[in-house]
Amino acid sequence: MIRILTAIKPTGQLTLGNYIGMLKNLKEMQHKKCKCFIFIANLHALTKPIEKKELQKNSIDIATFYLAIGLDLKKNILFLQSDVSAHSELSVILQNYFYIGELKRMTQFKNEFKKNKNNYLGLFLYPVLMVADILLYDANIVPVGEDQIQHIELTRNLVNRFNNLYKKNVFVMPNYIVNKTGKRIMNLLDPKQKMSKSNPNGVIFLKDKPNIIYKKIMSAVTDSEKKIKYDIINKPGISNLLQIYASLKGIDIKKCEEYFKNYCYLDFKREVANVVVSEISTLQKKYREISKSNIINKVLKSGAKKANEIASKKIKKIKEIIGLKI
Repeated sequence: MIRILTAIKPTGQLTLGNYIGMLKNLKEMQHKKCKCFIFIANLHALTKPIEKKELQKNSIDIATFYLAIGLDLKKNILFLQSDVSAHSELSVILQNYFYIGELKRMTQFKNEFKKNKNNYLGLFLYPVLMVADILLYDANIVPVGEDQIQHIELTRNLVNRFNNLYKKNVFVMPNYIVNKTGKRIMNLLDPKQKMSKSNPNGVIFLKDKPNIIYKKIMSAVTDSEKKIKYDIINKPGISNLLQIYASLKGIDIKKCEEYFKNYCYLDFKREVANVVVSEISTLQKKYREISKSNIINKVLKSGAKKANEIASKKIKKIKEIIGLKI
């Protein structure tokens, strides 16, 4: 059976980009013959200052939205990263198999270091923990955005290095998948920037009220050409709206272009806004129902128990191979 691993870092509210890039696709993946390991990456959230209550609230929100998409808990394991100590333990072990130069080349570290040279050590070691996350469960596939491919390549390098060193197939070689449609949803007011939680202007949050969502899309930046065409370089705003529409409707960009070819920008925005509002409103209704049920703690506790059973066996095997078990 194929094993898929995915996670969201609880450093802010979930966005439409999170929904299209991960949640929506995860719902579709679970109908295939695969087992998904899904966790809230709260250890990764500590690489930057974050308040205790915010971290806890965001973690609960993410778990609730995972359930709201219709996650099948018989096929998938949902848990908090910090509830499985093997993540931290394997990360400490794997730190000794990486070169400093490799980690310095990681784009995320380089970008953050340029902004602020007084970063936590955790930011530098962030990729090592991510590698540990993936390898702990023998994940075959890791769904990622384009900006995360470098992390998977680093993981693959480590697998080759470790397995060759001990002449055993200790770790499974992971592959990544990037969604063709909706792979990178951009900021509505600055369509050359990603729709990230760190840049709230032009971002649709999954907890935004329907009228706010509608207003944000109607205010989205376009261009003066008045032609609905997918062209990321010359028409980033229109291209972004086409990506959003195509992703939610489950059709390709070409069909979207054909459908909207005679639309004016105003009517085009209205139709995109209606589709987004409809889908997110349905998701929010399920979110509210789950929030009232007080089931989240039970689900996370059960998921952690299952994850620990698998992770503890893997960490034991690794310790035996490298000589930490006598």
